[in-house]
Amino acid sequence: MTGIDHELRCEIGFATERGRRPDNQDFGAARFGRPRADSRRDVVAAVADGVGGHAGGRVAAELAVRAFLDGYFSLPGSLGAQQAAARSLDAVNSWIAAQGRVDPQRAGMATTFTALILSGRSGHCVHVGDSRLYRFREEALEQLTEDHVMGRGDLRHILRRAVGLEDPVRIDHASFSLRPLERYLLCSDGVHGAIGDRRLCEILGRRAAPQQTAEDLVAAALDAGSGDNCTALVIDILDTPPAETNELREFFGDLAILPPPEPGSILDDYLIGEKLSEGRYSRLMRAQDLRGGAGVVIKFPQPRVAEDRTYRRAFVHEAFVASRVRSPWIVETIEQLPERQTRLYSVMPYYDGETLERRLNREPRLSYAEGAQIATRVARAVAVLHRAGIIHRDIKPDNILLLKDGGLKLIDLGVARLPQREDFAAEDIPGTPSYMAPELFLGAAGDEMTDLFALGVTVYRMFARKLPYGEIEPFTHPRFGRPTPLAARRPDLPAWLDAAIEKAIAIDPRQRYGDVLEFAFEIENGARRGGPAEIRRKSLYDRNPLVFWQALCGSLAVLLAIALAWR
Repeated sequence: MTGIDHELRCEIGFATERGRRPDNQDFGAARFGRPRADSRRDVVAAVADGVGGHAGGRVAAELAVRAFLDGYFSLPGSLGAQQAAARSLDAVNSWIAAQGRVDPQRAGMATTFTALILSGRSGHCVHVGDSRLYRFREEALEQLTEDHVMGRGDLRHILRRAVGLEDPVRIDHASFSLRPLERYLLCSDGVHGAIGDRRLCEILGRRAAPQQTAEDLVAAALDAGSGDNCTALVIDILDTPPAETNELREFFGDLAILPPPEPGSILDDYLIGEKLSEGRYSRLMRAQDLRGGAGVVIKFPQPRVAEDRTYRRAFVHEAFVASRVRSPWIVETIEQLPERQTRLYSVMPYYDGETLERRLNREPRLSYAEGAQIATRVARAVAVLHRAGIIHRDIKPDNILLLKDGGLKLIDLGVARLPQREDFAAEDIPGTPSYMAPELFLGAAGDEMTDLFALGVTVYRMFARKLPYGEIEPFTHPRFGRPTPLAARRPDLPAWLDAAIEKAIAIDPRQRYGDVLEFAFEIENGARRGGPAEIRRKSLYDRNPLVFWQALCGSLAVLLAIALAWR
């Protein structure tokens, strides 16, 4: 999937059984709300367990869930999830408590209540009683609610708090961040009271579909001898909306820049491994995630940039852009939990491969077939960004990762540009000088044509191992002349390839291709139109007319002298 706007996506499963009880006083439900003005929509799931022994237990449970869902979604989104949930549950509690007072058949009716609200990138829990909410993340189970009971043993079933017992009701509220691939479980005490955390963790860890998991949990509780109603509601978080810039700035702004750790050390549950590369501003190190076991690459800033606001902003920018693009050609950034990360760094999956720059520094040289395949794949990766309205601004061999399985990743989005969100001042606009288009040196911010120019320079260097306009030093204002023909350095390559690259790196952007895909098409299909290049040596007159005429005059003078001497 590729795109710049993706929303919260989840999958829900629900199961309930009365067990040994004559009736089922549990009730659960979930609802997807309508999209709000910002295109996001909330999801609410709730489980209630009517207080046993009271005639109105089932009524209280069902009423609490249904009325809460209706009330929550009828309130304006501007209230926020916490305030909207509190208002809705307060109204439900007042009505149930009043019914218990005026209706003798429903005297003392009450219910536990636990709801999970998914709103954007945040989860909210609203809880009263001893139903529970669990989170299953990175193969670990965490209970997010506290049981409101008198004590343990025989007192563990006596509630201190429940909806309908008191007015106003005392509500527990908790907020937490959401992450893709984590699971949430809402269940009544008939489930969690019969099977312990280890068994819950085992069933959730099978990663069956939510509906199957909910049924397995209820069946396991009944098999374990549960004497109560059993209800389980399972929610899988499939995707979350991308983070907003202000959220990322707040997160990264509080993190310290410290010296990169040594291999063998443990940082935030990452086992630090070998150093992969080191530059002026950052160091890349391989690591293993001790929580999930996956191999990752961690990018640490060098301490010398601790006060560099532009560099810190680049971390925010890279996370912002990476969260909005999903493509097999673009490297992803693994979002970290705020409670886990203690210093500034970014985490990426570990890909088995090498950069194009490293490949160019070893033999043999790239053949036309291999180079053309790489060029077209890089062009497609750049096109993915352009379709999403993103300008990379630093395309070069160092930022192209060649995978051993034949894949390719375009990396380093720290200086990418979103034309609608200008995050860099004009004097901070970055890039690698030797790959920058002439208009960038004149103050342009960068667009699809400047990315095309950088791609063309990259393809030229990929074949020639040299730069078409020569090395350009930082902080200079170069004068662009005619590029050295590729054919002069690689006479074994087709003649049309030289012309295609020359058009991509034209000094005037109006003379370049319309987009990177047109350039890719030319490389893929140009072989049908031409054969090997024919290198024509320039005549002396073309190379230096003055020397030509001097040599000609000298030759004529010698011939004249010989003729006169002969006579």
